Amino acid sequence: MGKDYPDSPKIHPSEHRRLIKPIYIAGVSSLCVLFYILGAWHNTIPATLPNSFLDVNSKNVDCKSASTSLMTVPVSVPVPVPTVDVPTSPSDELDFNAHHQLSLNVSRRDYPSCDAALIEHTPCHDPQRAKKFKREKFMYRERHCPRQTEILHCMIPAPPNYRNPFKWPQSRDYAWYANIPHRELSIEKAVQNWIQVEGDKFHFPGGGTMFPLGADSYIDDINDLIPLNDGSIRTAVDTGCGVASWGAYLLKRNILTMSFAPRDTHEAQVQFALERGVPAMIGIMATERLPYPARAFDMAHCSRCLIPWGDYDGQYLIEVDRILRPGGYWILSGPPIRWKKYYTGWERTQEDLNQEQEAIEDVAKRLCWKKVVEEKDLAIWQKPINHIECVQSRQIYNWPPICGRHTDVDVGWYKQMDNCITPLPEVMDADEVAGGKLKKWPRRAFEVPPRIKTGSMPGFTEELFLEDTNLWKTRVEYYKRIIPSLDNGRYRNVMDMNANLGGFSTAMIKYPVWVMNVVPSNSDPDTLGLIYERGFIGTYQDWCQAFSTYPRTYDLLHANGVFSMYENSCDIQYILLEMDRILRPEGTVIFRDTVEVLVKVQEIIQGMRWKYKIMDHENGPFNPEKILLAVKTYWTAQPQITDAE
Repeated sequence: MGKDYPDSPKIHPSEHRRLIKPIYIAGVSSLCVLFYILGAWHNTIPATLPNSFLDVNSKNVDCKSASTSLMTVPVSVPVPVPTVDVPTSPSDELDFNAHHQLSLNVSRRDYPSCDAALIEHTPCHDPQRAKKFKREKFMYRERHCPRQTEILHCMIPAPPNYRNPFKWPQSRDYAWYANIPHRELSIEKAVQNWIQVEGDKFHFPGGGTMFPLGADSYIDDINDLIPLNDGSIRTAVDTGCGVASWGAYLLKRNILTMSFAPRDTHEAQVQFALERGVPAMIGIMATERLPYPARAFDMAHCSRCLIPWGDYDGQYLIEVDRILRPGGYWILSGPPIRWKKYYTGWERTQEDLNQEQEAIEDVAKRLCWKKVVEEKDLAIWQKPINHIECVQSRQIYNWPPICGRHTDVDVGWYKQMDNCITPLPEVMDADEVAGGKLKKWPRRAFEVPPRIKTGSMPGFTEELFLEDTNLWKTRVEYYKRIIPSLDNGRYRNVMDMNANLGGFSTAMIKYPVWVMNVVPSNSDPDTLGLIYERGFIGTYQDWCQAFSTYPRTYDLLHANGVFSMYENSCDIQYILLEMDRILRPEGTVIFRDTVEVLVKVQEIIQGMRWKYKIMDHENGPFNPEKILLAVKTYWTAQPQITDAE
């Protein structure tokens, strides 16, 4: 046996093994990194998708005749749905395989078409379900969502001969009759110029019950009384909006209006509004708070909206006061304003109308509102900028009281209306605006909102806010590269399903779109009030339930982290089916989430006949977050065949 000498250069076997092990690990690790980089480079997706993927409705065409050249089912096996018309042309040369495959126990399911009678299905505003609820205080017209066992597992079809809506701004004045085949309003409101049928189109002259000369003329009358053009008024709410002509014509003055109306005997008012490219949602003032935060709107409006403002101890005006910002305006036209002139046509007695107006005036005084003017057919009140004098006035008005400071004033999701005045943030002197003064539009969109400046949103700093704004500027620039049609008018109605600070909406200002900013009802902290302070509109929503809108009312859905948020709350297939319901044919969805979540989403949308592609994050292929782009394919219910045919 050989002998080891102390000075010998020979390495002892145990030392040799200790040296070899790290060298081996380092070598293997280097090879793994090298092959991963090569693989990522090889699989990198081009920065821009082919035009045929996203530019399918860049031209206003007859979709039925053109459908065979637009979209195909992104699966290898045809979907057997006999009641629909699905395109069958060969797919574009796109790689539909995910680049980050995971092993999942998800079974493939093809979702059938719902019955053609459900083309206007609104799950939480179903007229048949509404009959089960009390008519008192309009409870039956509030949200009443189906139970888990009642949720549909099918896709809502578009009407036969559905066509892509007109582009904005032409859509403000025209819509295709085939998309909303209802003539009721054109007959019932004929003398009021709401809507007219012209061949295969609807024409919206801009009229209304109290503005037969047109919304523009009516808005000019308002502008003579309060400033509409200087940027101080940006957000508005229109209660009982009709077809939303008031909101439509305010857009050219850079005023963004949340219009709402119930689903009632006037078929599809809100659907008409959204078809026109105007913000709107189904809603009513009944027993629950409106789904908006406190101090949200610069202006509230009611033009013969048939809301009994003086009834129920003024509860509806108390709710308007909650959502109206300090210094905001409330505008009322129609009964009982100018009743001495109109009482005969309104078929009501002078005593009745006078009593109604006195009741409204009394509630307004108790809310500490100041009546600005009553002129022509308009009456305008203004909310105080703070509650210093209002607190003192409680010595005179013992009703309604000011709610306690413990009240969560922003909660707007299934929360009963209050019978007390929503307290404003405290101030030091009578000239200070409660909660902080807002900048004029458009500066308001980029300034740090008062809710952050005043520290009322713990965890959010001015630095974090500015970082978020810049982050979404970068992200939307990336979206523009991968979706070239983002700025050409193809998209009009956009929804951000998890809006956070509203950075996406801010970055989209330069495009001809409006954004419905949705803040999930369980979000902590609640950021919707901040979004309104930036000059945008939005609503609360639980995505385990249906949204308060008609089918086919949005062009683009942005889902940032939505499925990570809800995957343990409800079955994500229901969220995806709801997205399919509210998305227009050939509309686009941008999903941002982890690879694991997006692969689950991909498995489901394969059975929904969506065309899709997983894209790299804007920062490159090594980011664990990915982007899934999807397009809903064009298909419709089959036309009804009569015996004569």
